[in-house]
Amino acid sequence: MSVEALADDYRPSEDEEFMNARQREYFRKKLNAWKDEILRESRETLENLQEESTNHPDMADRASSESDRALELRTRDRQRKLIAKIDAALKRIEEGSYGFCEETGEPIGLARLDARPIATLSLEAQEMHERREKVYRDD
Repeated sequence: MSVEALADDYRPSEDEEFMNARQREYFRKKLNAWKDEILRESRETLENLQEESTNHPDMADRASSESDRALELRTRDRQRKLIAKIDAALKRIEEGSYGFCEETGEPIGLARLDARPIATLSLEAQEMHERREKVYRDD
């Protein structure tokens, strides 16, 4: 089931109780669909890397191939970390803490969760966090 198909069936609304059973199920499906998509892409990448493991006699071809492979592996590593965040979000759904800011305990907001379902901070807390990070980074 694609993430787009989920949006057609039901869309969380501010008019409902925040993180009611229907909203939790919506985000659970959205997160699982996202995870399945990443895993499918990873399998395809592995298959492509195995098929392309030929030895290129031309140095330029070999360099290009190795550069492409390195980029794919970096992308897969980022996606591996993303899967860990998705799993953590799914665990928060099960525990009942999903959708609430880790710093303030306030609701994160449906629009933010819909755009970034792995969010752990409200928009305000995220902005404060980024400002603090910038201050320390400038030193």
